[in-house]
Amino acid sequence: MAEAAVGVLISKLGVVLAKEAATYGASLLCKEASALKGLYDEIRKAEGELEMMKAYLHDSEKFKDTNETTSIFVKKVRDLAFRIEDIVDEFMYELEANKHGGFASKMKKKIKHVKIWRRLAHELRDINAEVENAAKRRDHYAIQGMSRYNEGSDHQERYTNQTLCFARDEDLVGIKDNADKLTQWQIGDLEERNHKIATVWGMGGSGKTTLVDYVYKIVKGKFDIAAWVTVSKTYNVKDLLKKIAREVGISVDDRNMEMRNLVEAIQNHLESKSYILILDDVWEKELWINIMDVFPTNCVGRFILTSRKYEVASLATSGCIIEMEPLSENHSRELFCNVAFRYNDNKRCPAELYDLAEKFLQKCEGLPIAIACIGRLLSCKTPAYFAWKSVYEELESRSAKNVIPGADIIIKVSLEDLPYELRNCFLHCAIYPEDYKMKRRRIISHWVAAGFIEEKEQKTLEEVAESYLNEIVNRSLLQVVKKNEFGRLKCCRMHDVVRRIALNKAKEECFGNVYEGSKTFSIDGTRRLSILSDNLVSLSQSGASHLRAIHAFTSDVNIDFLRTIIVSAKLLSTLDLQGVRIKTLPNEIFSLFNLRFLGLRNTGVEVLPEAVGKLRNLEVFDAIGTGLLTLPKEVAKLKKLRSLYACTRIVGVNKAHLVGINMPRGIRNMTGLHALYSVKASLETLCDVAALTELRTFGVCHVTSEHSLNLCGAVRNMSSLVHLSVIAANENEVLPFEALSLPASLSKLEIEGQLEKQDVPKILSSWSHLNNLTRLRLAFSKLDEDSFSSLMVLRGLCFLQLGKAYDGKKLHFSALSFPRLRTLAIRGAPLLNEVKIEEGALQSLVSLVFSDCPELNRLPHGIEYLASLEELYLLETALELIEKLRLERKASECNEEFMKISHIKKIIVRFNEKNIWEKIS
Repeated sequence: MAEAAVGVLISKLGVVLAKEAATYGASLLCKEASALKGLYDEIRKAEGELEMMKAYLHDSEKFKDTNETTSIFVKKVRDLAFRIEDIVDEFMYELEANKHGGFASKMKKKIKHVKIWRRLAHELRDINAEVENAAKRRDHYAIQGMSRYNEGSDHQERYTNQTLCFARDEDLVGIKDNADKLTQWQIGDLEERNHKIATVWGMGGSGKTTLVDYVYKIVKGKFDIAAWVTVSKTYNVKDLLKKIAREVGISVDDRNMEMRNLVEAIQNHLESKSYILILDDVWEKELWINIMDVFPTNCVGRFILTSRKYEVASLATSGCIIEMEPLSENHSRELFCNVAFRYNDNKRCPAELYDLAEKFLQKCEGLPIAIACIGRLLSCKTPAYFAWKSVYEELESRSAKNVIPGADIIIKVSLEDLPYELRNCFLHCAIYPEDYKMKRRRIISHWVAAGFIEEKEQKTLEEVAESYLNEIVNRSLLQVVKKNEFGRLKCCRMHDVVRRIALNKAKEECFGNVYEGSKTFSIDGTRRLSILSDNLVSLSQSGASHLRAIHAFTSDVNIDFLRTIIVSAKLLSTLDLQGVRIKTLPNEIFSLFNLRFLGLRNTGVEVLPEAVGKLRNLEVFDAIGTGLLTLPKEVAKLKKLRSLYACTRIVGVNKAHLVGINMPRGIRNMTGLHALYSVKASLETLCDVAALTELRTFGVCHVTSEHSLNLCGAVRNMSSLVHLSVIAANENEVLPFEALSLPASLSKLEIEGQLEKQDVPKILSSWSHLNNLTRLRLAFSKLDEDSFSSLMVLRGLCFLQLGKAYDGKKLHFSALSFPRLRTLAIRGAPLLNEVKIEEGALQSLVSLVFSDCPELNRLPHGIEYLASLEELYLLETALELIEKLRLERKASECNEEFMKISHIKKIIVRFNEKNIWEKIS
């Protein structure tokens, strides 16, 4: 993947050359100007040569595993590219340092820089000579077969389908018998109060998780509690129990809860309930032995374990083991056709491709993940003989070097079919821990800060990055974990088989490495470091001069050891310390002129020093959930900042919540900001924010009525706003928002505060142009029967939550209202006693929640019309309604009222005063 490294470097060289004229203009010495000219000449020469190299690498990298000459050449180009990048980054580092200080200080630096510019020019001249020499040797040892490959390749064919799914219904082939058995084991004897363990084992990629996921979706509604936990190879018992506790619905204090309290909480929560627990990817038999006594035995408990080891599978209850065998020829062929011809109605293989299809299937050897990967790869190609043949020849060339045929080959081919702009993005995902749930926003921020994203017309860098993420998911190289209500990816993970291959590739190419506490670990030459161990002794003794990124995925990091690494890594561009337990930052961080991303989310950092103003290249600052109450005025010097997330975590009686922080004056000069969340409101700050016209995300809290005019004026200027959050100073604060003009681009809106009662219909009606609005949360808004109908102009809504926002007695949904709404939550409606749903309303609704509605004593009239409804929650509604449903469920005869909700898979009722918590269905 040297092509990707070269591509990023070319973009960086272009940025440097674009600043050439301005750099000369700032020069005060003739000698310095002369030295700079020599350096820029060499940079320009390197850019031209690398452009030619990149075009060649596009094809040659595909042969490097089977052609030693090609392998040597690709490695040489990659190493030269890294050396050029080091020189360019050092140049920009020194150039940036030259801008600060008085006249005398600047002159002293410029005299020193003459020597530096000449040294860098000399080093770059030597590297350019090596590049030219490498090119000559490349031409001398031409690669046979390259032209033939090029003629048969169609690299312009791109997979553009945006369906974010890993296994579609039609991809579930050859699992029926196993699925029937596994289903029967779970629900065949639910009247018996006992434990039963079923296990599914087989090699990675054999379909274990797919099978269990299919069965889990069928049976989970039969249990009071259902939970799925993925177990990493290096598990910790306490951390695993915390994950289990969270999945079964227990609030866990990550820092203070003792093991005994954790065990008791799980036992008490599961007591007298039926439950099913999936433990996916268990590596050691001891895991179950260590946790088995946690689960109460006097109730219905079902467990499914998946593993690659028979030793783990032997834990199963007698006769409840499934070994995943390779798919039969017929099933393999069916799965292959379903995936490869997913866009054809008949899913049949054309006669001219039949022989090639059979050859592909022979290489897959019945392994579902291999079949799925090659099928998806081919679905991106023109269904023509020449296109398929080129892919097959690529597989053949890999097999020639004693590469084991199977999933690894298929997956590697899928990796190298990625466009070069996606390759660095994909490899970056491998440095996250095994089974890690990667959040969309975090991944995108990392990619942008690392320089992996190329600008495209009419799109922000973040929008381009999201399209890259979607394409990687669509190629089955990442799995979707969660999507939001309107189908947008929220988080994903990398299959461990894919991750292993990607991580090997990342190590091989010095892209990145993962530190897990090894005593012999070295980071020499590594560009990105992922820290998974608390013990940094070995790590701090390694050379870190080439590091560009440090990602910490462990909470206990010795800051002194980390400081040692940072001192060496002066060209660091990303430092992500999310979740690390630190209260102060090492001063050395603020000397990192090259830093683009600083992640402090969920740390204990309480003060940000004035030295933060030195980080002039910072693009992303993430300090959500810290102890920060204010930002220093020097933050306003960070003109390149694109995303500023800063919220304080306040621990209340029942739960912790986030509040905005004080922003410095001068923030109005940060006109490149795309995200600002969350600001503590003041008249001065809101005046400053009005200048930030490029904002896509804006959050403000502690808003009072006197702020309303300034806030409305600021929002009016944000013509590209996508997400707006406005939180009042308290629930009694009335916000006069009749002048609030929302942009048509808005997708997500949160208003927490009272609205002037007489103005509510007018305000809501003014939102009729918000065709892109998909998510709305209102709190304390004082809606009633008349004003609620004004909300129905928002026909694109997918999520609607009213929290203490509805004061009416009746709630009426007219026919055809909210056609796309999937989640509706009515919380804290003290007078609500009747809900009417006309036929044709809420036709897409999946989840319906009524919470803290004490007068609601009957089911919504017309609930039987909601054919898509899967979940109904009645939490703290009238006891009369809850008891009625409980009794009707137990009645021997089918009650007409209960039949109205018989189609709903999951019905939960709760009434705390009577200690009632029950799953009705």
